[in-house]
Amino acid sequence: MRVKPIEIDWHPELPIFAKESFLKAVSDRYGWLGGFSESGELRCVLPFTIIRKAIFRMVRYRVETIPMVEGFDAAEEKEFLNGTIEYWRSTDADMVIPATTNTIFQTYPDRADAAPYGTYIIDLCQPEETLFKNIDRILRQNINSAQKSGIKIRSAVEGEFDTGYRLIRETFRRSGIPFMSFGSFMRYLSGLGENAKLLVADYQGELQSFVVFAFSRYCAYAIYAGNSVNQHKGANKLLYWEAIRFFRGQGIRRYDFVGARIDPEKGSKQEALALFKKRFGATLKCGFMWKYPLHPLKYHCYCLAARLRSGGDIIDAERHKLKGYSPADT
Repeated sequence: MRVKPIEIDWHPELPIFAKESFLKAVSDRYGWLGGFSESGELRCVLPFTIIRKAIFRMVRYRVETIPMVEGFDAAEEKEFLNGTIEYWRSTDADMVIPATTNTIFQTYPDRADAAPYGTYIIDLCQPEETLFKNIDRILRQNINSAQKSGIKIRSAVEGEFDTGYRLIRETFRRSGIPFMSFGSFMRYLSGLGENAKLLVADYQGELQSFVVFAFSRYCAYAIYAGNSVNQHKGANKLLYWEAIRFFRGQGIRRYDFVGARIDPEKGSKQEALALFKKRFGATLKCGFMWKYPLHPLKYHCYCLAARLRSGGDIIDAERHKLKGYSPADT
């Protein structure tokens, strides 16, 4: 398969993270790579960004390989991804770092550092009654109780963005995860533009939960969420249910809770998060995350810095699960 940069040609039937305005908002170097057959047919595309930090030039993908034809399978994707590595070797890129957590590849390039990863997805092409019935019984009760208690779900107004940002940042901090600066957060939202939906759960004038959604007709992604420490019971559950109803009403085909570890440790926070998503009637989509050294010394320095900063990245944490793993078996 031949791999080369191509012109960005986004439309609403593609993931929002392939849109040029979004790519431009998160990086000053970005584009699409296309995979072409021997006959010249465009088989797939892969949007990318380049992150520059100090001496490092890092490729980061914001969405997985996008098939442009029927029957694009894992074997063909591997051939394409191998081709992207050869392309990046011809540039000034030092490494491919882990993609964003909404990005689930079917496979990974040869000799990549890889780990199993997944996400929970709801098919929105079902009647609303079916979607609600698919939700766990106790969770449905929580949603009904939140409605009766007076929790209101509405779109955030501009003056609430800073409050919502603080809720998200503090929620990340409680999990020991850093979050972007407020300026970066606002650029992120600006890049999404009309394809961003910010919902809040409001109880008597106080924000209980704040969630950022990114969407196109292809999919609605629950990207970032923040909850108050003492949130009113059921507030965030009601918010997610109303989001599901809203996006279904907009004709969007699927809803993605964004990111899930495969076989998380029993009793861990990761297991609790996975169960929370599953109880909404969501189905686990399994695949891989990966990273790749193009400049071995710089890659080693990057990995060392990640371990010193936060104990390593998501691939470092999950790669031990790779042996014997097959997405089809999960």
